[in-house]
Amino acid sequence: MRAAVITFPGSNCDRDLAVGLEMVGAEVTRVWHKDSALPEDIDLVGIPGGFSYGDYLRCGAIAANSPICAAVKAHAEKGGYVFGVCNGFQVLTEMRLLPGALMRNAGLKYICKTVGLEVGACDSDFLSNYTAGQTIQVPIAHHDGNYTATPDELERLVGEGRVAFRYTDNPNGSDRDIAGITSANGRILGMMPHPERAMEEAHLSADGARLFAGLLGAMTTA
Repeated sequence: MRAAVITFPGSNCDRDLAVGLEMVGAEVTRVWHKDSALPEDIDLVGIPGGFSYGDYLRCGAIAANSPICAAVKAHAEKGGYVFGVCNGFQVLTEMRLLPGALMRNAGLKYICKTVGLEVGACDSDFLSNYTAGQTIQVPIAHHDGNYTATPDELERLVGEGRVAFRYTDNPNGSDRDIAGITSANGRILGMMPHPERAMEEAHLSADGARLFAGLLGAMTTA
């Protein structure tokens, strides 16, 4: 698997995401947001967590208009894989590659802790190493992680089996406890929790490593 990890001004999890992908065997290229093209033959684009452009205007709104994002959209439209974590999830909603928006946490405070996630019954390669309904432990670290969508969008996400992860104990007020969703074709995943911070048992959980390993395995056997 060949992956590109985008860096914006204010990204702070880009190295973590790149290292996590490398740990499961991916070949990773780091890409600056002002680049206008992705490297050739990229399978996966990773949009990392952080505070792109200081979260001015709206979280992810300025980053979504960076030059590289046109190439990311083209990659997605061709059926390429895209993964956005935390601020990256916010960027994906601002790019309209995923529906909904990430609002201020219901408690109006920044939250940083490990949470339980229930794995959804998604037909997505990102979830191929999990079992629907199982609970995994993954850290969160966000101030604007309250997932919000219109009633029609929520019904569509649930009806089409596109809710990838739900919080077992909702920390931020997200609609229907949603922690992550996929695109209609299952090849775009956005989630607020950080699987790249759950790669080894020494970090209290290796449940995040299973996401990256599952994606690599599914792509290898496709």
